[in-house]
Parts: sequence; structure tokens; C-alpha cells
Amino acid sequence: MSYQVIARKWRPQKFDELVGQNHISQTLSNALQNGRLPHALLFTGPRGTGKTTSARILAKSLRCQNAVAFVPCGKCDSCLEIAAGRSTDVLEIDGASNNGVDSIRDLREGVAFMPSSGKYKIYIIDEVHMLSTSAFNALLKTLEEPPDHVIFMMATTEVQKIPQTILSRCQRFDFRRISTRVIVDRMNLICRAENIAADEESLWVIARQGDGSMRDALSLLDQVITFSNGPLVKDSVVEILGLTDRSLLIESLSSLTEKNSQGILKILEQLSKSGTEPGLFASDLLDLIRSTLLIRVAGEKNPEMLDLPDSELRFLRDLGQSVTEEDLHLLFDMMLKGASDLQRSSEPRLVLEMTLLRMASAPRIVDIKTLFSQASLPAANPIVSSPKSAATPIMAATRSPVTSAPPVVHHIALSPSEKWFEFIQKIRSQEPLLAAKVEQLLFLSENNKTLELAVPPKMSFLGGQLVDADVQKKLQNLVEAHFGPGYAFKISSEAQGPETAVSASKHAENKEKLKEEDLRKKVAEHPRVQSATSAFKGSFKIKSTNPQD
Repeated sequence: MSYQVIARKWRPQKFDELVGQNHISQTLSNALQNGRLPHALLFTGPRGTGKTTSARILAKSLRCQNAVAFVPCGKCDSCLEIAAGRSTDVLEIDGASNNGVDSIRDLREGVAFMPSSGKYKIYIIDEVHMLSTSAFNALLKTLEEPPDHVIFMMATTEVQKIPQTILSRCQRFDFRRISTRVIVDRMNLICRAENIAADEESLWVIARQGDGSMRDALSLLDQVITFSNGPLVKDSVVEILGLTDRSLLIESLSSLTEKNSQGILKILEQLSKSGTEPGLFASDLLDLIRSTLLIRVAGEKNPEMLDLPDSELRFLRDLGQSVTEEDLHLLFDMMLKGASDLQRSSEPRLVLEMTLLRMASAPRIVDIKTLFSQASLPAANPIVSSPKSAATPIMAATRSPVTSAPPVVHHIALSPSEKWFEFIQKIRSQEPLLAAKVEQLLFLSENNKTLELAVPPKMSFLGGQLVDADVQKKLQNLVEAHFGPGYAFKISSEAQGPETAVSASKHAENKEKLKEEDLRKKVAEHPRVQSATSAFKGSFKIKSTNPQD
């Protein structure tokens, strides 16, 4: 008798034997028990996850004469014929080779005939997405209203290629990728039954390569068993499949988190000697960094999305405690960039080497709060010199509006020009239009209670506006109210005083600039600013909130 591969020999024959798809087996079992099985079913999902196997199990459950609670016996003629694929009433059709409209016409003609035995005639169409548009259209009517004795089961790996008109006529079942741990448990069972010695680490290596497909994993197991011709151990499995040694990946991650460039050099030497594919190593290292980050974030609980052996979970949990989440994010980003460069480079090994060395020498990430808390701040006087006030917080320099009047300190003797500037500030709230004109005048001097003012050369139009009698009277009353009885003013059309004479508006502007410069100086001398400048080894710039600056 010819050899039968493990994937076929250990193919599930009952729903209880179907692993990794409990949501499918439970739903179909309930549908059989309650008499709610649809006439058209669509099985979709990744390869090797049990789609065609589930269709065969369902067919046996419907046609087995010795079934108890719809559990097939697996020994009757009907069960044996379905398992061997030679039943005349369970027709398996390959959608890839029978994708034309003529094949569907033949199917429609056969649907009308009753089964030769049993109650149901079952059509299993594999890779149904390969049917042509004309074939799908020819199938529509039959799929929607088939005879009572006909059940359609369709399987596909690319459900997006199936027309919506077909999908709407089927009950859809989505198969999931099988977890690596479930695949390992299944292979352990098979190895014990076949009297094959295999350590758990070797089975984990094989299961990872299955990538969620039970059939792929069992095919690799069959290949490794044939090649090794003896007990299965991790080192021989890695060599047979041409994979990256898992211990080398873990050692690489440890060196990266410890910023050990010398350790990375030793790893690169081993990679060169073993001939490991750079792209495969980068992909595996990315997955390992991702797993470490998930464990670091999850804390004590293991994330369900992780599919790793217990020994590796414990190691990655301990490793995650010695590094921050930010550092792991940085390592992942750098490795992801390196993996992308590998695909475009003509020298992928050089790219991998430089990427790993760059990752090993990358600085650790420290947030600003931690940086400031660790920095030793020199003792310094607070910004505000008043002994009763606390230190003023650092803020951007702002320009106060010109209209804000400074507080009047009556016990300090003011110069005539200061009195004039104080007068302008006072009349802003009383006569804003008049103040807007008068503040542009140059203050020359005060002589015998007469305030001598001048019109700036570039504002000669003010002379004509201020000669008005009502304006003169209003201004005279304001001057006497502020300076005292007997005070008067005199406005000249040309400035004849000192060149240092300035207007009230210019004086206020200069005063604000001095305040800003003083504030900038105090900010620059603040101990926290000096600490930040030293920590980042750079300089700072204070931006004014005035849009004109």
C-alpha cells in the first residue's frame, strides 16, 4: 500500500476532532440538531484551516445511516466513500478546472435527479471564487431555490472575489487561523500515536512556519520526520527548514536592549557563518520586539494575541522589565525601517548589519519630566525681586497694550516730561480721540507753567487739527485739571527742542521694549532654562506674541 502523508492520515473525521474552529463545529452541530441547516453554505478562510474537511464531515453527518445525534460512525459504506472522495451522491467539484458555464449547466441538470441512496445529494465546490462571471450567473437560480434533497457547500480562500449575488444566497462561515499552541498540541498527539520522539521546542519551530495552517504544519512535520530519520530536536529542525535559530533572535534582542554593540558583532558573525536569510531574520526580530512590547504593556497578564511557549513568555516578561516602552517603540521603528531597506537593497546583509549596529548604539529615550527631575538645578534668586512674592512662572514675553496706564507713584518727584506722559495716559479714558492726536506731539520743555510742544515733521497735518478753538479749549481744561491752575500749553509747527525729545506714544513703546528685554534676560537666567539648555546641548529662542515682531 502506498504511503499516506500525515495531513491526510490524520484528517478529522468528526466535528469533535476539528481543532481550532470551535465556533464552526458548534454552529453546524446545533444546526443539525435543531433542523436549521441551510441549503447553501460558504466556507471561507486561510488555507489549511479545515474548510473542505468541515464540508466532508457535514456531508457524512447528513448521510451516515448509523449516525447517533448526527455523529457519523466513520465505518459504513457512505462514510468510507465520502472520506475517499468517491461517493456518487457527494460530488466534489474543483472550481479552478470547472469554471466555465458549461460545467454549471451540467451541474444544474444533475441537481434534478434524486440521490442513489440516503436523503441528501451534496455538492462541494472547492475554490469557488475561480468560477467565471457567466458560471456564477448560471448558478444563481439553482443556488437560491434548489430541490429539497440538494445541499450546496462552497469553499474559498478569496471571498472578496465572489459576487454579492452569490454571497446573499449563502450562509457564510469564516474560518480563523489556528493558533500556534493548538497546532503544537495536535502535533504532539500525532507524534505520540506514531511513536516519534520530538521535543516541544522543535514542534514550536514547525508550528510557527505553518502560519496558522494545520495542513502546512503537518506537511512540514512529515518532511522533518523523513529527513531527520530519528528524534526531532530543535537544532536539526532549524537546519532542515533553513530557519533562524530562536535563541539567536533572543540573544540579539537582549544585546539591543542592553546597548551591547560587541554582542551584536558576535551575532552578526554567527549569521554570516550560518547563511541566514537577512529578510527572514529581520522579520522574526520584528515579531519578537512586538511580542516583548505587548508583554511589557500587558503587565502580569499574557495578551491573548501572543502565541509563544511558556519559557519564552517568561523570558520576554523579564526582559521587558529592564527596558521602557519608548525604547521598544524606537527599536521596532528602526528595525521596520531596516526591513524596508532590505527589500530595495542589492546588499541586504550589509543593510541588516548596519541596522543592528545603529539600533545597539541608539540612545535611550527619557521624557522631559524625568530629565528635569533628574537634573541638578543651581540655586538662584527668583525672577521677581520682591521678598513677599513667589517666583514668577516662565512665560513668553508679551507686549502690553499702549492703553494700559502705569500706576502713578505720587511720592516720587516726576520730571516735566514724565508728568506729560502721565497726563496722556490719564486722558485716554476721558478723551480717547483727543489723546490719539496729542500723544503724537513732541514734548520740548516746561517754562513758567507753559508746556512747550511741537508737531513732528512727518505729522504736519496735526497742526491744522489742533488749532481748532474747541480742541484748544478742551485741551486747556484738561491741562489745568491735571497740572494745576495757571498751566497752559504752546504748540509749535516745528520742533526746536533737543533731538532727544520724544512723543508720548514713542515713550510708551520704548518703555515696553525695556520691559521685554528685562523679562528675556530674567528668563535666560532662570535655573530651569539653563538646566534644559545644558541637557539638550542647544540654545533657546523666546518668541514675542506681538505679530509685528
